[in-house]
Amino acid sequence: MPLYDYKCSEHGLFHDLVPMQASGECAPCPTCGALSARVIMVAPELLDMAPERRQAFERNEKAAHEPRHGNKHSEKEQGCCHHKRKSKLFYTAEGNKMFPSARPWMISH
Repeated sequence: MPLYDYKCSEHGLFHDLVPMQASGECAPCPTCGALSARVIMVAPELLDMAPERRQAFERNEKAAHEPRHGNKHSEKEQGCCHHKRKSKLFYTAEGNKMFPSARPWMISH
């Protein structure tokens, strides 16, 4: 049986083990016997959490279901908006390939 939280109007919070079928019903206060309504308590770590961290959790939860598209192209454009770079390939007088500023540590074939 799960442990539920109840609140008596005179004596405050108390906990009681109740079957799941009776989870929505009121429970008698252990001190005065008055029927008390069930309350849902917020976890204390959520109350003490910094607002920035709480916002980060909300963003992550949203991103799990609705990912945002940062590099989405508009429908008006044809093809990709990134322009192709001009090759930095040069040929020497002997016909050898030369990359003056690209990657000098690479060996050309």
